[in-house]
Amino acid sequence: MRGRLHRSLRFFLTFAGMAMLAGCGESGNTYVPPPPPVVRVAQPVQQPVTLYFELTGNTAPLNAVDIEARVQGYIQSIDYQDGMMVKKGAKLFGIERDTYQAQLDQAKASLASQQASQVGAKQEYDRQLNLMKQQVTTQTAVDSAKATLDEANAAILNAQANVELATINLGYTEVLAPFDGIVTDHLVDIGTLVGVSGPTKLASIVQTDPLYAYFNVSETQVLMIKETLAKQGHTFRQTDLPSIPAEIGMQTEEGYPHKGHLDYVSPQLDTSTGTLQVRALFDNKDHAMLPGLFVRVRVPVGHNDKALLVRDDTIGTNQLGSYLLVLGKDDVVEQKQVKTGQREGSLRVIQSGLDPADWVVTQGIQQAIPGSKVTPEKIEMNPAVGAAGNAKADTTTQ
Repeated sequence: MRGRLHRSLRFFLTFAGMAMLAGCGESGNTYVPPPPPVVRVAQPVQQPVTLYFELTGNTAPLNAVDIEARVQGYIQSIDYQDGMMVKKGAKLFGIERDTYQAQLDQAKASLASQQASQVGAKQEYDRQLNLMKQQVTTQTAVDSAKATLDEANAAILNAQANVELATINLGYTEVLAPFDGIVTDHLVDIGTLVGVSGPTKLASIVQTDPLYAYFNVSETQVLMIKETLAKQGHTFRQTDLPSIPAEIGMQTEEGYPHKGHLDYVSPQLDTSTGTLQVRALFDNKDHAMLPGLFVRVRVPVGHNDKALLVRDDTIGTNQLGSYLLVLGKDDVVEQKQVKTGQREGSLRVIQSGLDPADWVVTQGIQQAIPGSKVTPEKIEMNPAVGAAGNAKADTTTQ
């Protein structure tokens, strides 16, 4: 009897416990959705912006020539240090000059001899003229004296030309710098015979101040420039080039620190590439830039008084191009495809696809999923925050 009572009591307690657990499970498993994630949003900055073409190019020297021996002889001196900066007219090489000095002396002696012959011919001609007046000589004698004088005059001209030629050849024995520049290492040594079968290359000289930068503009860009000028009532002229600024930056530099101006524009497109070659001129007094460097080039092509800019780190990319996440109706995130332009510091110009009143997601981008609702915190599009602030926010929300 007592055992039966105990079994009934255990059954009751078990049933009661199961009922209590079932009741607790129903109330504890009720799903409560999490609150929308908090993201920061800002409206685009609207400000005047100078529009640029951003291109790539290469630097080139203002002048670069080979130094050659123009006369035959042995190298007697090398009058510079390899890689040294020299001024125009500085002596670089010396070639033996004894032979050429003798040739000059010989030409001068020949000139003196011809001058003496001219004096005699002139005296004889004058004498024949006087005799002709006295009717003592014949016209034939006068004509003969005149021909002799003409030959003497011609011989003097020939002798003078020989003197000049000998002087030039003697001058070639001193090889001089044709302009200010840096001279490369010498290619011949003292005692080398040069100029035997033609000009012999001795070294090269390069002028790096100022410096050229060559770059190519596409056909589309050329047409855009012409269209812009036409709207302004202007036509392009080569004389306007010095007034058009250009900027370049090397690969290790931020921005475009070197300022110059356009110097030359090709008169025709290259049909093989569909581009137009343009050249700009830059000061290089500190010789920081070398010829042949790859450089980034920026040339102004217009002005936008009301350009829209957003932080560059807020722009994403997909198969369709660039996009921004913006705040839509009822705080639902939307994705807008945009066309981007040039960069202005940490901001990027948005050419199309964005309205001034749009609120762009600037922080918490990873939690801002298109079509989902968020809790926006409105701030200003502060370029000083930059990518660091966004990276911090993204790290926090991961």
